[in-house]
Amino acid sequence: MIRITLATVLLASPAYAADNKEDSCKYQGQVMAAVQAARLDRVSKADVEQSILDSAPEWPEQYSKAIPQLAEHIYAMKRRDLKATEFGPLLEQQCLENWDQIQEMKRQLKSN
Repeated sequence: MIRITLATVLLASPAYAADNKEDSCKYQGQVMAAVQAARLDRVSKADVEQSILDSAPEWPEQYSKAIPQLAEHIYAMKRRDLKATEFGPLLEQQCLENWDQIQEMKRQLKSN
């Protein structure tokens, strides 16, 4: 399920290609972790984006564009399931492992 989110996030944000793989994946993991933390703190889905932005996150601004997509994924899960897994590090790891494949998908979409 997280692989679908990974592809959605990476493909939805062309600005990510400007960053190197390690930084991009780290920032994406931080965004995912922030969304998960907000969900666990019972922030409503309607308020999650503003709540995270109000916390002055340390990632570059363009990564905040992924908050709505990640919120869709995280808020669809049961809170008890969110307590069992840290999705930020998981997203970062999968991003690193699938970087080349995602970049190729982006190139193909751009050329169509």
